[in-house]
Amino acid sequence: MENTYGCSSKTTKDVSLQEIRDRLAEFAEVRGWVQYHSPRNLLLALVGEVGELSEIFQWKGEVARGLPNWSSDDKEHLEEELSDVLLYLVQLADICGLDLGQAALTKIVKNAKKYPVMNQ
Repeated sequence: MENTYGCSSKTTKDVSLQEIRDRLAEFAEVRGWVQYHSPRNLLLALVGEVGELSEIFQWKGEVARGLPNWSSDDKEHLEEELSDVLLYLVQLADICGLDLGQAALTKIVKNAKKYPVMNQ
């Protein structure tokens, strides 16, 4: 089954940020949406999607890892909202000319220095 991005909706392979970026760029290009994808517009869309994601958890209290008490429909809804956040984040980084994957790895290194392992 293919989704609107021309991908199988359930895959088991690792997907690179580059592949996502390329597919999103093509998706926007063929629809004539590139003109609307300014950093500001993408950021506002991202914030909206983060809001939708937070609504899923808003009244649930603490949630166990793996979501053992969630229905498959609830998990699918969560997947969709997490995906929307990721897609807008990747587009925003791309439009700003940033390498999101490298930036994330660099940030992990910075965080390791900022928060060293404490001997117990």
